[in-house]
Amino acid sequence: MFYRVFKQHPESVDETYFEHAIFASKFALKLAAAAGAALVHAFIPALFEKTASRIIADLYAKTHNRGA
Repeated sequence: MFYRVFKQHPESVDETYFEHAIFASKFALKLAAAAGAALVHAFIPALFEKTASRIIADLYAKTHNRGA
């Protein structure tokens, strides 16, 4: 049970538990930044016109082939 919960997935993307925790934390912070930029853009369309989509594209590029 311990292995499945804490180690199986990180190993499937060739990371240790702590490497995966750092990667996922940075990913979450970037998603929060994208959400913030999109929210500001919703009310002031001239600001952050491409910021959220650029962040999402970058995150996708870094993750879409992980563990393949």
